[in-house]
Amino acid sequence: MQSKNTAYHQPVLLQESIEGLNIDPDGIYVDATYGGGGHSKEIINHLKKGKLVAFDQDTEAVANLFNDRHFLFVGHNFRFLKHFLRYHNISQIHGVLADLGVSSHHFDSSERGFSFRKDAELDMRMNRESKLTAKEILNSYTEAQLNYLFKHYGELKNALMLARTIVSDREKKPFHTTSDLQNSLHKLIPKNKENQFLAQVFQALRIEVNREIHNLKELLRQAEQYLVPGGRLVVISYHSLEDRLVKNYIRWGSFDHPPQKDVYGRFYTPLKPVNKKIITPGEEEIKINNRARSARLRIAEKVTA
Repeated sequence: MQSKNTAYHQPVLLQESIEGLNIDPDGIYVDATYGGGGHSKEIINHLKKGKLVAFDQDTEAVANLFNDRHFLFVGHNFRFLKHFLRYHNISQIHGVLADLGVSSHHFDSSERGFSFRKDAELDMRMNRESKLTAKEILNSYTEAQLNYLFKHYGELKNALMLARTIVSDREKKPFHTTSDLQNSLHKLIPKNKENQFLAQVFQALRIEVNREIHNLKELLRQAEQYLVPGGRLVVISYHSLEDRLVKNYIRWGSFDHPPQKDVYGRFYTPLKPVNKKIITPGEEEIKINNRARSARLRIAEKVTA
């Protein structure tokens, strides 16, 4: 039976993403980000002879598992998609859904250190068994490394000043808690933009801790490889960095530049967009779940070779 803890994660754009999968009742599907199981449960409701393979690296997600003959859970990061599909003798899939957002459960669990609104140890690991934490990053990365992650992962204009401040302050006192970090950066926070600024700082650290960009690229490549012609890729992202990667991969089959054209000015891409216009939550959903406000849904279909 599924856990009664429904507050773990409110599934975002649930109906839109399920419709985007265009589910074949006898097909094989992947939920790359199981979380509280909201999307998985709805996918299973559409299956007859089909199967759902769900991934989640967080051991706490196990508390939300349910028993169903159509369901297979893999307690690992979705970057291992290809490995575990092979292990379970699955050679092709009909759809992949990935909700890339941090769950409400993670933000609300103060001891995990994901939120700047709560004082906690600087952890931010999705997988509690991994070694790298936000604390280690802040206390050991060079100024250049910190500048890179704040500039590219946090999209912060004053990334270099942030990096210099952290390197200077940690010589006086190492960083241990979220409050330590906020106190260090206090003078650098733009007026009336404290929440936005801190959210970008914490986002940059979380992405680095969990290798989110690397893992997303791996998922997109492997999903495209295993999708049957006509199979669907459905991705919900929450910030421009992720969304840009998804958009480019669907459009070009690469992450940062168009493919080389042939002599006729044409190029081949393995996916085609299903929704020309990006899908976002409506006002009613945002009222119910405020954390859905930044969600962006893109749907692609594997083209016939």
